[in-house]
Amino acid sequence: MPSNDVRILAQAAVPTAVVGAIATVVSGVVAGGKGAIGAVIATAVVLLFMGLGLFVLQRTAKSFPQLFQMMGLMLYAAQLLLLVIFIAVFKDTTLFNPRAFAIVLVVSTLTWISAQARAHMKAKVLYVDPDAPSKGDKPEKTGRSS
Repeated sequence: MPSNDVRILAQAAVPTAVVGAIATVVSGVVAGGKGAIGAVIATAVVLLFMGLGLFVLQRTAKSFPQLFQMMGLMLYAAQLLLLVIFIAVFKDTTLFNPRAFAIVLVVSTLTWISAQARAHMKAKVLYVDPDAPSKGDKPEKTGRSS
C-alpha cells in the first residue's frame, strides 16, 4: 500500500480502536464480563471488515479507476449488510452479551466511517499529474499546412 493509503487506514483504525477500548470498559461495567467480550469482538469485526474493505477499494482504484465510485458504494452496502447479518446470527448467543455487541458494532462502524471521511478530506491527493506534459508543449497541427 502506498504511504497515503496507509495513512488513511491508520487515521480510521486508531480512532475506531480507541472508541472500541472505551466501549469495552463501559460494556464491562454495565454488562459484566460478557459485555466486555461482546465489545471486543464487535470492535475486532469492524476493524477487520472495514480494513479489508478499504484495502479492496484502494486496489480497485488503482486497477480500475473508472469503477471506483460504484465499487465504493457497493462495498459500503455490502459491509453494512454483513454487519447486520453478524448481529442477526449472534443475537441469541450466550458467548457474549448480544446487546453490547450490537451497540459497539454500530458505534465502531460509525466511528470508522467518520474517521475515514475526515482522513480523505484532509488528504492531499493530487488528481492531476504534475509531471505529465501539458497540452501547450505539443504542436496543435502535425500535418502539412496549406
